[in-house]
Amino acid sequence: MPATPGKLKTFSACRNPVFIAESTMAKEKTYFECSSCGQTEPKWLGKCTGCGSWNSFIEMKGGTGSKTGAGRSTEKSAGKTEPRPQRLSTINTDEGTRYSSGTSEIDRVLGGGIMRGSSVLVGGEPGIGKSTLMLQLCSSATREGPVLYISGEESAAQLKMRADRLNIKREIEVFCETEINIILKTIDRLKPVLIITDSVQTLYDRDLGLVAGTVNQIKFCTSELIDRAKLYNCPVFLVAHVTKSGAIAGPKVVEHMVDTVLYFEHGDSDVRLLRAMKNRFGSIDEIGIFKMSEKGLNQVDEPASLFLVKRKGEQPAGICTAAVYEGSRVLMMEIQALTVPAKGGLSRIFSDKIDQRRVSRVAAVLEKNLSLRFSDQDIYVNVAGGIKIGEVGTDLPLALALYSARTGIPVPKQTACSGEISLAGEIMPVAHSGRRSKTSSDMGFSNFISPENTSGLKDSINKIFGGEKISQQ
Repeated sequence: MPATPGKLKTFSACRNPVFIAESTMAKEKTYFECSSCGQTEPKWLGKCTGCGSWNSFIEMKGGTGSKTGAGRSTEKSAGKTEPRPQRLSTINTDEGTRYSSGTSEIDRVLGGGIMRGSSVLVGGEPGIGKSTLMLQLCSSATREGPVLYISGEESAAQLKMRADRLNIKREIEVFCETEINIILKTIDRLKPVLIITDSVQTLYDRDLGLVAGTVNQIKFCTSELIDRAKLYNCPVFLVAHVTKSGAIAGPKVVEHMVDTVLYFEHGDSDVRLLRAMKNRFGSIDEIGIFKMSEKGLNQVDEPASLFLVKRKGEQPAGICTAAVYEGSRVLMMEIQALTVPAKGGLSRIFSDKIDQRRVSRVAAVLEKNLSLRFSDQDIYVNVAGGIKIGEVGTDLPLALALYSARTGIPVPKQTACSGEISLAGEIMPVAHSGRRSKTSSDMGFSNFISPENTSGLKDSINKIFGGEKISQQ
């Protein structure tokens, strides 16, 4: 039988001909999306051209029923008046005023308080106390009005048990939901003065699929919550998961979208550090210091002496006290160093609290100017209390700790120091030297080594290990 013209074909293998229509459905297109930054490419690439990540592209299928970004923009802008540019002189800044979080350490890190309409991303390791911090923030915030706590990981009963343990008195609206459209409707109805989302990786939009935590889900849900924060002039805190390396999980673009990025870090045992990595409304040099107890997170009243080790008897070799300037206050920290002969002829440096490149540079300056060999030694460096230090004023105490560890001569017990070391072996001035000296004196240190009372690294070592009295500035 001849073939039927058109889109119908005839098969004569059966007794009764069967007519099968050719499929007219268009083949679903695929594209590749970077899991780090969200950049899309028509084909797979080994290295992302946007963020430089390797092997980060994931094959994605373009759903025919989902709404595109252009469709969403059109839908959101429907019924709204066209925005017009404003003159800078006519903009009212009253809307950007701050209010206190009720916790001075949080206010310090945020730059003086919570900015209305701002978005804050909070990351930290599992179990470090992010949910506890956010629940205490809900209770202590001074702005009157409803507070909304969106929980995507814990049930309402679990939050209630934690609130009872923390003795929280303020009435908080708890909403255990992960679908973003339902959450947005609740925000529109409640109009809260503070929004906590725990965590942003659990949120999803049905039009983008039912799997939460993907790049598009995180970007879209974060963008919607930021828009609501600006619309109702209320701050939103977004709790985020972190990866194995300690970075916030999800696309990097989320950190660009929010106003502030905070990291909640472990210190020594029960010490917790809140540090700002990005802040559009304040400095990123401040840190908040807390202590975890059975009643929650408590602020540290005297942080200057928190990281000092109280020991009896003589001070061992390889230890030196540094006056470190963090943000607007001085912290006294103990730097510990240990040198042992390298195994296999290859020396290594083990330091996770102070940058290994700084340790290598200071060791090279000591080897050049004091003829003290470190190239055949394994170097171990630690900071008591578990806090990471990146300030340049730690060069001199690090050098003294390394010299003491290599020679076996301990640094005098009542000695503290601060200073930057040049490659020529000079001690360079550091900021706020007067405050460092005063804090060390208040903490009971009789000798303070600084660029103001010594001429160089070699002179400082001769004075310290020669037992000469150093005058306070």
